Amino acid sequence: MPLADFILVVHFLFALFVVGGLPVIWIGTWMGFGFVRNPRFRLAHLVAILFVAGESLIGMVCPLTTLEDALRGAETSNSFVQRWLHRILYYDFPEWALTAAYVLFALLVALTYVLLPPLHRKSRR
Repeated sequence: MPLADFILVVHFLFALFVVGGLPVIWIGTWMGFGFVRNPRFRLAHLVAILFVAGESLIGMVCPLTTLEDALRGAETSNSFVQRWLHRILYYDFPEWALTAAYVLFALLVALTYVLLPPLHRKSRR
């Protein structure tokens, strides 16, 4: 697997964590899965979407996209991984629409963080 494809897979997994994390938190809370209330998991999820929304608000290109593009260079052939993951990750929407979606999603994740807060273990003495 070329390094550019590896970066694309990492990018896909990051996006899956950001998008899929919210329904996992909701469903996991309802079903009693303890890991969805883990402070590290929840903070990582919140920080991830805040980073995505923030980079979009300032007009920054995602570092993973920049790295993948640099590694691909002038490569003209498309691998199976590149062809399918690009279809999943990249959409042809106006930039303002994507930014609005990221910010609204970040607000929903932040609201979930407040309404279904992570559970901290009590310290033992």
